[in-house]
Amino acid sequence: MLGKVFSIEEFATFDGPGIRTTVFLKGCPLKCTWCHNPEGQSFQTEYIRSPNGCIGCKACERAGTKKDGKVVLTADSIAVCPRNLVRQCGEDYTAEALAKKLLKNEEFMRSSGGGVTFSGGEPLSHAEFIIECISKLNGLSTALQTSGFSSGETFERVLNAVDYVLYDLKIIDEERHKKYCGVSNRSILENYATLARSGKKFVTRIPLIPSVTDTDENLEAIAKFMQKNGVNYVELLPYNRFAGSKYASVLREYVVDFDESQEVNKGEKIFEKYNINYKIM
Repeated sequence: MLGKVFSIEEFATFDGPGIRTTVFLKGCPLKCTWCHNPEGQSFQTEYIRSPNGCIGCKACERAGTKKDGKVVLTADSIAVCPRNLVRQCGEDYTAEALAKKLLKNEEFMRSSGGGVTFSGGEPLSHAEFIIECISKLNGLSTALQTSGFSSGETFERVLNAVDYVLYDLKIIDEERHKKYCGVSNRSILENYATLARSGKKFVTRIPLIPSVTDTDENLEAIAKFMQKNGVNYVELLPYNRFAGSKYASVLREYVVDFDESQEVNKGEKIFEKYNINYKIM
């Protein structure tokens, strides 16, 4: 069994308790319009170009190919770049090989109360690989950073394997969720309820996207949903105005239908109304 990894970030402090190593697995079934990891969206290996130092010679593009009418870089693009700015994005690991790599920092992670976090993309799309990898981590603490989009059965299997969950809630209204995230949120809300009942340690996170997720209507709907499920703590993630900067690396344009310059509504009074403690990240 193989898992396709597009990044491994060591000494991460944002992805769960303690100091962690975060594994970013490639591929996501959601199509969030504000996604800031375009290189993690496709389930396939890609080739990406760093914009820093690029002289615009387009040799890498000429060595590329066309897909759906657009140029994509290929392995041949690596060799022709005069600045060595093109690299492969997406490396296949066996669970054993990935676990061996992660355990190099085992002592340090344990001493800090940290561990390994599986992120993405959407890590639930790699459920079997994650479960197998966890079984080889010598009991090291593990966390899942997820949108919650999967079947209930898949979610419960991974939930049983990890120690901690970071769970995104984006939009409660199903039609708006389809519009901005590309999929129904039914399984996401069902899996959240499962998580809340499980007794597993977790944190709810809301990405605050101007006029999309940060509306009073949506934040109040999330607060009601959390209260209904007995959850009283949330972390609020203000929109990153540099979110679109990475799209140039995959030769794509970052296009959104909301005003990026608009100040986000953090909804403090709404969460206070529902007795939900919040932290602005």
